[in-house]
Parts: sequence; structure tokens; C-alpha cells
Amino acid sequence: MSSTNPDPPPTETSGPDWVTVQESAEFRQLRRRLRGFVFPMTVAFLAWYLLYVLLSDYAHGFMSTKLFGNINIGLVFGLLQFVSTFVITSIYVRHADRKLDPVADKIRGDIEGDSEGGDR
Repeated sequence: MSSTNPDPPPTETSGPDWVTVQESAEFRQLRRRLRGFVFPMTVAFLAWYLLYVLLSDYAHGFMSTKLFGNINIGLVFGLLQFVSTFVITSIYVRHADRKLDPVADKIRGDIEGDSEGGDR
């Protein structure tokens, strides 16, 4: 009995070379623009949230200052947490539309072989 090993199946190279895509200037630019927005905005939001938490815990007198009726500064700051979340989201969408999506569309077009850079 002869034991012969069958030939390995042929490898397909029809897909994109993801390492080349990742090392491209466009991808580095996209990553830099994303990080340039996300990191500072995350720090700003966390600082704002930490301020709210610290004031709530250590500045009871200030946070319980009545503004009108039963509405105090602590309640307003708490509601502003929700407002700031929506504001940051809308700023990010505008940033993505202007700065991220065109570069991402170009990269997608290059990967898919589209000379126009993608449709969206």
C-alpha cells in the first residue's frame, strides 16, 4: 500500500490584500481623522460626566440650589448629560459626513475596483 499525500488545494488570491489596504496613505489618514475626533471628544465627555458625579457627591449645597420651583442645579446638570450626548452624536455625524466618509468611500472604491471611489 502506497501512501501518497494529495496535493494541497490551490490558494485563491482573489480577495483584497488587507495589509496593503491598512498600510495605505488613505487608510492612515482615515484612522488619524477618526482618532483626532474620538479621543478628544471622549476625554471632554468623561470630564463633563466626572464633574457632574463629583459635584453630586461633594457639593450638595451647590447642586441643591433651587433655580425655580422644584428644579435645582443637580437636576439641570443631570438632564444636560442627555443633551450633551445628543450634541456629541450630531457633531460626530457631521464630522463623519465631511471628513471620514469621503476617505472611506475612496478606500472602498479602490478595494472594489471602482474608479469613482464608491457611491453612497
